[in-house]
Amino acid sequence: MTPSIVSEDVAAIAEALGPEPDAVLEEMHDRAEREGFPHVGPTVGGWLALLARLVDAERAFEFGSGFGYSAYWIARELPTDGEVVLTEVDEDELDLAAEYFASAGLAQRARFVHGDALETVDRVDGPFDLVVIDNEKDRYRAAFDAVRPKVASGGVVLADNAVTAGHVDAAAVRAVLAGERRPGATDASRGIGEYLARVREDDDFTSALLPLGEGVCVSVRR
Repeated sequence: MTPSIVSEDVAAIAEALGPEPDAVLEEMHDRAEREGFPHVGPTVGGWLALLARLVDAERAFEFGSGFGYSAYWIARELPTDGEVVLTEVDEDELDLAAEYFASAGLAQRARFVHGDALETVDRVDGPFDLVVIDNEKDRYRAAFDAVRPKVASGGVVLADNAVTAGHVDAAAVRAVLAGERRPGATDASRGIGEYLARVREDDDFTSALLPLGEGVCVSVRR
């Protein structure tokens, strides 16, 4: 089951209030839960869809796509000529994402790129209205710096696991964000803390925490 930083009641209300998942999303969610595959779940997925709609997103980019769960929520909100770029180092996962998108008639709204996301973003033209960062936690800051010049005015950057994840400790993240030394902190915790400090200090972005799922940092370009 996907860990959450909120109570079951809050998560259930957020899921019930959010956009209705279709049959493919439900299949993807069940697969992730069954296999213990990390994914944002329907509570955060609903927010991805809402934010895509709020900014009238036409193009999106995702660092680390797995089998496409997050990107699928976004793709449903794009215009027919819109595009979300999925990146994944595991070719089997990317192939599975392509199958899910094709089964829902959404393949024309997606580009599936096998390889390192930080290398991919350099080869793909912007601007992007919506960016999702969900790759290796110690590379979040590098991902933001790589995509930053391509984020459209008013565009949104979302970073998952802003509070917790497998190797992310909230107390360590808080310490790093406060500029304190935290002996024994994992690379993932330091990476998240450094990312949050980076976007907080960027005068071109306004950031806030969405306290659902495992925590999502939402940064909007002014």
